[in-house]
Amino acid sequence: MKLSNWSLTLLAGVTILASTGCDKLKARDHMNQGVASFRNAKYNDAVEHFKQAAALEPENPNARAYLATAYMVQWIPGAESPENVEFSTKAKEEFKKVLDKDPNNTTALASLASLAYNAAQSLPLDKKLEKYDEAAGWNKKRIAADDKDKEAYYMLGVISWAKWYPALNLARVNLHMKPEDPGPLKDKKVKEELRAQYGAIVDDGIANLQKAIDIDKEYDDAMAYMNLLIREKADLADSADEYKKDVEIADGWVQKALDTKKIKAARQPTTGGIVQDAPPAK
Repeated sequence: MKLSNWSLTLLAGVTILASTGCDKLKARDHMNQGVASFRNAKYNDAVEHFKQAAALEPENPNARAYLATAYMVQWIPGAESPENVEFSTKAKEEFKKVLDKDPNNTTALASLASLAYNAAQSLPLDKKLEKYDEAAGWNKKRIAADDKDKEAYYMLGVISWAKWYPALNLARVNLHMKPEDPGPLKDKKVKEELRAQYGAIVDDGIANLQKAIDIDKEYDDAMAYMNLLIREKADLADSADEYKKDVEIADGWVQKALDTKKIKAARQPTTGGIVQDAPPAK
């Protein structure tokens, strides 16, 4: 008995669906094995399982994101061995593939921002600044995807400080100022040059840290960097009185950070003298 063309088409469709369903089951199995390997720090095994899962189920962004993460955790910032560089390269490639499917995937955006920021730490100044700009770009995309992402605002503030502080420190050294010497900088020309090059960067950093704190009133890390940026910006003040006012504002942020840490510590329940993990803040 011959099958009609319609029957053959239907049979082919059923076969494809069965195959697709089978592939999904296999993909999920590899995902589970990959997660188990990852938790046991068997990252090479995790990579292989996540690669299989991504190949079997290309439309599943989780498999690709897990694969990228498995590469990223093996990367050591600053180490220049070919294998280590490859971990970073592959992590970036896989996270970007996630973004190809989902441009607003906040995990991929945050991970790419982290890779760029951490890579900057061991680089010479010109390359360091390029990586900071790359990290800032990814953090801005995080904010475009979620304008309540406090960590993205915080990292923009940290990057502003990382760009600004070495320049200020070098200027103070060149002017034979000790770390404990009060400001502002006595050389008007140096001060004007720093203000022209870094004034907007510092102001932008302060604004972003304030946005992070507006989102989370207990963001003590953001408060700590707010203190640093305002305290160091004081060196660009036009007078000793203006410098003193800025330092007083910075001191206020130090106190806020300390008070917030105390509040958080007091909120943590204890059992038999052992501090337990507190539930996430809402």
